[in-house]
Amino acid sequence: MKGVYSWGRLALEPHRVIDLHDPAELAAQLEHNRPGIAYGLGRSYGDACLAPGDTLWRTPGLGRLIAFDAQTGVLHCEAGVTLREIQRLFMPRGWMLPVTPGTQWVTVGGAIANDVHGKNHHRFGSFGDHVRALRLLRTDGQQIECGPRQEPGWFAATLGGIGLTGLIVSASLQLRRIDSPWLTVQTLPYASLEEFFALSDASEMDWEHTVSWIDCFSRGGRGIFMRANPAPAGLAAPAPGREKRVPWTPPLSLVNRWSLPAFNLAYYALQRRHVGRERQVAHEPFSCPLDQVQEWNRLYGPHGFYQYQSVVPRRDAQAALAAMLDAIARSGEGSFLAVLKTFGERRSLGMLGFPQPGVTLALDFPNRGARTHRLFASLDAIVREAGGKLYLAKDARMPRALFEAGYPELNGFQSWRDHGMRSSMSRRLMGD
Repeated sequence: MKGVYSWGRLALEPHRVIDLHDPAELAAQLEHNRPGIAYGLGRSYGDACLAPGDTLWRTPGLGRLIAFDAQTGVLHCEAGVTLREIQRLFMPRGWMLPVTPGTQWVTVGGAIANDVHGKNHHRFGSFGDHVRALRLLRTDGQQIECGPRQEPGWFAATLGGIGLTGLIVSASLQLRRIDSPWLTVQTLPYASLEEFFALSDASEMDWEHTVSWIDCFSRGGRGIFMRANPAPAGLAAPAPGREKRVPWTPPLSLVNRWSLPAFNLAYYALQRRHVGRERQVAHEPFSCPLDQVQEWNRLYGPHGFYQYQSVVPRRDAQAALAAMLDAIARSGEGSFLAVLKTFGERRSLGMLGFPQPGVTLALDFPNRGARTHRLFASLDAIVREAGGKLYLAKDARMPRALFEAGYPELNGFQSWRDHGMRSSMSRRLMGD
């Protein structure tokens, strides 16, 4: 047994860890070591990728590129290939993934199992919108080829299904052509939620990427709005940035009530320097800024942290966001990594997919035990009242009632389950 964390580092849990390498041996390894769950790079913040006492099947060893059609842009690869590997290999060749989340340290299998989204949902949807087919291996040895048009029920259950329908072995992905690995970026400050919504509405028609940072210590909703479009061809390839690493876990969280106001004030001031001018930014630092600092999750100290990401329908979004910011301010807690953006008018193709029309707010909170959970209970009530839901890829503590209210296709999903697959999350939310 080996202790394993998820990205939130809330607890070091014992698992039987099996590294997968040889596709010919997968069926035997799954059948003889169940129950368990697939584990890519462990970037799920909560417990979707953990199964204490059971098996973790680690997939990075399934990291082969199988075929690429340079005419159509369809890439066929194993599920352990990382998004970073795809981007760095294909962007210099004029192709890229249409959708990437806030980190490229994600496997293809993990991106499908969580149906990840990026800053361009209003234009390109979520990751699953660009999956043409996948191969699923069940713990009873059954193999299933599925996609949007082939066995669509299996595809809908597996996309966003947090690994519970079987092991994703390989996938075919549709890449998109690009002229340049650069983006043209504008930075705009806003002083209220009303200004945020006005900027978002005015930007989505003409700008491919939109995202906002919001200051949780400003009850009015002060923040920084960023929008970007692909830059024209002709710019030199960007030089790889120097990656830094947090080398140790501090004895106390460095993200706390004393440091957060200073962090937020400094970040707001630094971003305001870019106001009034367009600048060229490489795709990688714009889309995945935290990837420049490896193991940044250690900054939250030995007790780890939670990410709380919700989506609420647009009709009640402004009132719900104002109530959430007020609850955070009254609690004395705060989040430095507070990301606010709108989703486009499309839902995830997955039964348990997260993206839907509305507004999503992602917040990071140091784990302070009961005090943090009291704040979450307040936020839960606001989200549920607004008809929203929480993101399974980020969750570590959602009440089962909120899960069932936010995911109405849950009952239908259960019939597609592989009952040799289970996780801490499925135990907590589905009663495994």
